Amino acid sequence: MVSIQRANLRKKEYGNGYFEEHLTNMAWYLLCINQLVTRCYQMENLRKLIKLLVGGGLLVALTGNAAGAEEAPPVLDSGNTAWMITATVLVLFMTLPGLALFYAGLVRAKNVLSVLMHCFAIACLASVLWVVYLYSFAFSDGNAFLGDLQHLFLNGVEGLNGGDFPETVFVMFQMTFAIITPALVVGAFVERMRFGAVLLFTALWLTVVYVPVAHWVWASAGWMFEAGTLDLAGGIVVHTTAGVSALVLAKMLGPRNGFPKNVHPPHNPGMVMIGAAMLWVGWFGFNAGSQLAANEAAGLTMLVTHIAAATASLTWMVIEKIKTGKAGLVGIVTGMVAGLATITPASGNVGPVGALILGVLAGVVCYFACGFVKDKLGIDDTLDVFAVHGVGGMMGSILVAILGTSAFGGSGVENVGAQLKTQFIGVGVTAALSVVGTGVIVFILRATTGLRVTEEEENEGLDKSVHGESAYSLD
Repeated sequence: MVSIQRANLRKKEYGNGYFEEHLTNMAWYLLCINQLVTRCYQMENLRKLIKLLVGGGLLVALTGNAAGAEEAPPVLDSGNTAWMITATVLVLFMTLPGLALFYAGLVRAKNVLSVLMHCFAIACLASVLWVVYLYSFAFSDGNAFLGDLQHLFLNGVEGLNGGDFPETVFVMFQMTFAIITPALVVGAFVERMRFGAVLLFTALWLTVVYVPVAHWVWASAGWMFEAGTLDLAGGIVVHTTAGVSALVLAKMLGPRNGFPKNVHPPHNPGMVMIGAAMLWVGWFGFNAGSQLAANEAAGLTMLVTHIAAATASLTWMVIEKIKTGKAGLVGIVTGMVAGLATITPASGNVGPVGALILGVLAGVVCYFACGFVKDKLGIDDTLDVFAVHGVGGMMGSILVAILGTSAFGGSGVENVGAQLKTQFIGVGVTAALSVVGTGVIVFILRATTGLRVTEEEENEGLDKSVHGESAYSLD
């Protein structure tokens, strides 16, 4: 059975000295119990007495201690199970329809359907591959770098997951992460990438980039997990991998026709806001669900997630007002996404003050990162995947080492210097794998399916030229 990251579960271990110290007391307790049971044996209310003692936990406590405090086998907790099922639904909701609508509203009207198609097809493909082999590679024991094939086709996935809810629920929960991560990358290549290339890229990228990093960070055998890398819900696993890969893919794919002088604004800001709102709601399952229990830690995680999102939104809006003279809807919701990406890795360790700080930094840093990528680097990362998710995720993954200390109302970080080193290594190695892995995959795509649509197909729009349909009908 796979062992998973779970900060709120701890085994209390007692050494032999504990029992030696209290051996006399335990013997006396047991003698008393023996005499009590003997004297009550013939009483008519014996069953009631035993029921009372057992129900009060006295016999369990005394006899359990005398036996060596052996741990009882895990027992299903219906509350935690219900919460994890709910969180799973929320994370899937982030992609379908949340992210799909968010991205679709940002592109031109002639490419809306293609974006929806990309997100939907990726969700289906990732789900099947997750069952066949991806889950096994990610969360089976294996070694420090990759899992093995013991859970191929979900073989042996049964019972509880080492905690108190079914492993099948954990499989489904993690599947939704594997769905949304490559879907995030879609924003980098909208309006110009071949559909077949999108599917092949997804399959290869999940195998080469996402799954190894997920194993490193979240599987108990992973080397980042062993090193103590902090990443509750995917600042490294999700946002760093997707953001860096998006930048590399956008660079190698090349810009849209007319970039940067002839770039069209989002065709439907209302759709953008609706999709963003779905992302905001679903993100509570993303972050709070990663606590793997309906407990106090999940509640705090939900709170700081919301605080960071709201703060980043306001910060982005203010900057945009100062820079352009107007506060736009697309801007404020983009700030929200930046705040959510930034708080994600730190949400299990920071308090409200840390969330406020991360929200402000997300709004400022990610806003200017968008302009830097497009204007300074000249890379057409169409929907700012790297600037929002990559920069935000990496920033949150590093700053958790500081803001997770008690000085900022956080918990779980004691040695700032050591934790900073650990976080930098985690982010750096993940970014390097994302660059190399994505580059290799692009070369494979060019040699097989081809990478870009033709100029004629791009000018016509992918809805008609690739899918033979249209998102809108004016008839």
